[in-house]
Amino acid sequence: MNLQLYRHLWGVTEPRSQTFPQFKAFGYAGIETGLAAGEDKGALRGLLQEHNFAFIGQIFSSGDSVREHLKSFGRSIDAIRELSPVLINSHSGADAFSRDDSLEFFRGALEIEKAAGIPVAHETHRGRILFNPWITQFVLSELPELQICADFSHFVCVCERLLTTELEIIQQIAEHTLHIHARVGYEEGPQVPDPRAPEFAPHLKAHEVWWDLIWSTQRKRGFKTSTLTPEFGPPPYLSTLPYTGIPVAKLGEICDWQAARQRLRFPQLRS
Repeated sequence: MNLQLYRHLWGVTEPRSQTFPQFKAFGYAGIETGLAAGEDKGALRGLLQEHNFAFIGQIFSSGDSVREHLKSFGRSIDAIRELSPVLINSHSGADAFSRDDSLEFFRGALEIEKAAGIPVAHETHRGRILFNPWITQFVLSELPELQICADFSHFVCVCERLLTTELEIIQQIAEHTLHIHARVGYEEGPQVPDPRAPEFAPHLKAHEVWWDLIWSTQRKRGFKTSTLTPEFGPPPYLSTLPYTGIPVAKLGEICDWQAARQRLRFPQLRS
C-alpha cells in the first residue's frame, strides 16, 4: 500500500500558478479543495492537468431539513464531478438531526453516491452528523456501507479529551475510513497552535495511534493507496497573538511538516 499526500488550498492566498509548482516539488500527489462561488473550473482543471495532480473535491451540504441537505448534497456532487475527483470529502448533514433524520440523510446520500459513481468520504466534523464518536458508531452500525473521512481532531475538541478510552469505536471507524485529515486537535480546540511544540507531543502521538489503526485496517482491506491531507487551517483555526492577530506559526510550514512526518512514518509502520 502506498501513501499519497494531498495539499489542501484552505488558507493558501498566493496565486495557484506560484503554489502548485511548490506543492509538486514537495511531493504532494494532488490537491484537495472545495469550489468557491463563481469558481473557474476550467482554470482549476488546467492547473491540475499541468502539474499532473489528482484531485479530491470537498462539498458542504446545507439547508433547514434533511430534504434540503440531500438536495444540496446532490447539487454539490454534480458541480464538482466535472473535475474528475478521485474521491469527494463531504461535510454532511447537521449535528441537530435526530438519529432517524441522520439515517434518512445517509440513506439518501448513499443512493446519490451510487448514481454518481464517485467514492464519497463523510467527514467526522463538528456541526455535522458525525460530530462525536458515538453518533458515528451508531450510523456505521446501521449503514456499514458508509465511508468516512477521519478527522479525529474534531472528536478531541467536542469531547474535551484524548479518546484513549474509545479505541474500540476508533477501530470501527477505521474499518470504514477512505481518507484521513491529519490535523491534531486538543481538549480546547480542533487545532493545536503548533504540532511541532513539545507540549503537544501527547496529542500528536494519540492521533498517530489512530492513523496507524486506519492504515493497518486499510492494508487488510486490500487498499493499494491510502490518501492523507495535512488539513491545518488559517486563523482563527491557527492561533494568533492577542491584539496583533499575528499567527503563532506559519501555516504552510505546519502542513508540510505534518506531511513529511507521516511520509516518513508510513513505511516504518508497513515494515
